[in-house]
Amino acid sequence: MALIVVTGGAGFIGSNLVAALEDRGTHDIAVCDRLGTDGKWRNLAKRAPADIVTPDRLFDFLDRRSAEVETIVHLGASSSTTETDVDFILDNNFRLSSALWDWCADREKRLIYASSAATYGDGAAGFDDDASPATLARLRPLNPYGWSKHLFDRLVAKRLAGEATRPAQHVGLKFFNVYGPNEYHKGGQRSVVDQIYPVAAAGQAFPLFKSHNPNYPDGGQMRDFIWVGDCVAVMLWLLDNPKINGLFNLGTGKARSFLDLANAVYRALGRNANITFRDTPVEIRDKYQYFTEARMERLRAAGYAAPFTPLEDGVRRYVQDFLAAADPYR
Repeated sequence: MALIVVTGGAGFIGSNLVAALEDRGTHDIAVCDRLGTDGKWRNLAKRAPADIVTPDRLFDFLDRRSAEVETIVHLGASSSTTETDVDFILDNNFRLSSALWDWCADREKRLIYASSAATYGDGAAGFDDDASPATLARLRPLNPYGWSKHLFDRLVAKRLAGEATRPAQHVGLKFFNVYGPNEYHKGGQRSVVDQIYPVAAAGQAFPLFKSHNPNYPDGGQMRDFIWVGDCVAVMLWLLDNPKINGLFNLGTGKARSFLDLANAVYRALGRNANITFRDTPVEIRDKYQYFTEARMERLRAAGYAAPFTPLEDGVRRYVQDFLAAADPYR
């Protein structure tokens, strides 16, 4: 049976993809990740991957199993937007991605990799997933994480423009604000849904950030929130369509406010919303995005036709089927 390797496969999005691939039963699955000591292993506790390897062993594993490997889905990264060790970020998010591109190109394997909406910075240059070198050069990420992802997008664009050798399939996905089960190990990087839930379940008030931008009311800061199941559906579609290549946004195409999100959590619990506001921390205030909204025309034009889950439906499913359940893991 052909092998799909999922880097970051014990993480949030990765473990949801592993679950869906296992449900399909069409491939063997290998996970590359570090499980650590924070309970991350529970994201895989219901799964039976063919192997689990740490990143330092990844290329030895790939070389040994090269004949079986069909696709690498590269979701592993240092994903903290507040990480300040830029050398660490570059090793994890840029150099490893570059090495995987080369490995797949040399062996004619398929590569699907995670980029990020953080590459768009404050959104002044728009949210168009045009992958041309000139368009990418206009983007200005606000933090080292976004820059590292953007650096790899630009490297891919350069290689596609100037080299014949490339992976058999090459797709980058600019994930917007993803929420859903198996993100519990992420600490402060968890979605706001997961952060609001215990406060709302206790009948208490949740403090959203105040706005420090006169164009947005408190709680009116907007994001393109996307249910993790929709992200998985897109990746499965890409695996089923190996001729699709390119860099694509992965959001819903409709921005919603944090206040909308908070209201949806309280509503899913059958409670009246109880929201207060606190100052945005000074250390992130000047790097804060007030609006993100994915342009989805390119993915639609490539043939992806399934609808995206409305915010209220996704939040209700997350709260009632996972967060409020005895076992919240997928």
